[in-house]
Amino acid sequence: MTTISPNPDDLIAALTSTTDLNFALPDPEDETIAESEFQIKLEQIWQVCERFDLQTDIWRGRILRAIRDREKRGGDGRGTGFINWLKNREITKSQAYALIQLANSADTLLAEGKLDPDSINNFSKRAFVETAKSAPEIQQLVSEAAQQGEKITRREVQQLADQWTSLNSELLPSEIKEKASNGSLPPRHLVPLLREMEKLPELHRKEIQQEVATNPDLDTVKQVTTQARNLAKYLDLAGQVQTLNSGSCDLELALEEALRLDLLSNTSELVKQASQLEQSVAKLYVTWKRLRSVADRLYVETGASNPHLRSLLTCLETLTGELIQIQLDETGNSVVRLQIFDGHN
Repeated sequence: MTTISPNPDDLIAALTSTTDLNFALPDPEDETIAESEFQIKLEQIWQVCERFDLQTDIWRGRILRAIRDREKRGGDGRGTGFINWLKNREITKSQAYALIQLANSADTLLAEGKLDPDSINNFSKRAFVETAKSAPEIQQLVSEAAQQGEKITRREVQQLADQWTSLNSELLPSEIKEKASNGSLPPRHLVPLLREMEKLPELHRKEIQQEVATNPDLDTVKQVTTQARNLAKYLDLAGQVQTLNSGSCDLELALEEALRLDLLSNTSELVKQASQLEQSVAKLYVTWKRLRSVADRLYVETGASNPHLRSLLTCLETLTGELIQIQLDETGNSVVRLQIFDGHN
């Protein structure tokens, strides 16, 4: 890992100087300042603070990395010195390693020539972290934008990432890519579609690709994105519902009929609720078994000399018996009764 060794005088000057942080904030009660001007001034100051935070955290990460590496070389093998150093400065291990990761990312970007040191000031802190986590191709796009003097926020990073993803995906037909490249179809609407298409089998992907190729417009993209999401949900949940797997239902033919009748959303919701009900019933059964077991043990260990414990057990018989009865309101007019046939008895 390439590290940057600062000149001690420059470091002292940077740490002791408060010029950049001596701001003249606009008076919030000054009615002569237009709202737009007030917002612009505060935004400019905020960006300076973010850049200061970014550079500070990068250096903190480098410091923590140096302490950790020194401890690895000459410590007790358990990192005691490093941990004590963090405790003395009220830094958690997760915070420390997040800062170290930030420093590693910064040094990697600088060492590989993907980032000009002078352009770091064009990043907000969150944008820099987002860039460091991105794919190399996206890092290159973001770095080029920063070197051209553009202010990089997390939104710009996401926009460039969306653009690169949509233009380079093999799942999108050329008609859609052309629209995205000339700006007539925002890439941010294509990324959700790509995420859902990745979950689908090839057969269903082709149907969606054909539809958006025939009508490469925003309304179609939104429509097929919803359809792809419901389709992926249906395919995922249908395999989890044991009742469907043990029955004679043809899930694929049912899906075709739902698509033909434009009822995929309702069908997907039906399967989702069935899956949740099965899970709830299984959880109910396990909880009922535990409750019944505890009640039985308590009954054996008590007697007539413990009337209040026996009264507690009696009150709970509507839950521990094979016929469970629950009141849904305080009036007692709405009651649910469930009978459990325990096959293990």
